[in-house]
Amino acid sequence: MRDLRELDRYRVTDPAALTFTGGWAGDGRCGAFTIPSPLDQGMIVVQASNDEGWDHVSVSRKKRVPNWYEMKFIHKLFFRDNEVAMQLHVPDKDHINIHPHVLHLWRPHHDPIPLPPQIFV
Repeated sequence: MRDLRELDRYRVTDPAALTFTGGWAGDGRCGAFTIPSPLDQGMIVVQASNDEGWDHVSVSRKKRVPNWYEMKFIHKLFFRDNEVAMQLHVPDKDHINIHPHVLHLWRPHHDPIPLPPQIFV
């Protein structure tokens, strides 16, 4: 994942919005961000972290799920050009849904993500 200080122009710093973090706005490894969608300028809310061997980027819109173009846009902002990230579809028993319009990007730090043959992508 990129150094998230590169995205400080989007970082949530309003003290009222940071009550759940004790007022801490994050650092180069984590934080909350509001980013205008390249499609309709509506706000995309992003929470990013780099912990326990994983990069994790949570991406949500207020009234709908982010679409493919928005997810690609967020991937380009938060990950380096050579980094592969993935969405996971876990078994229902492991699924936790605390927001109806959120998707996630994941990247393990120590294991490469296997890719299908390039012709399939």
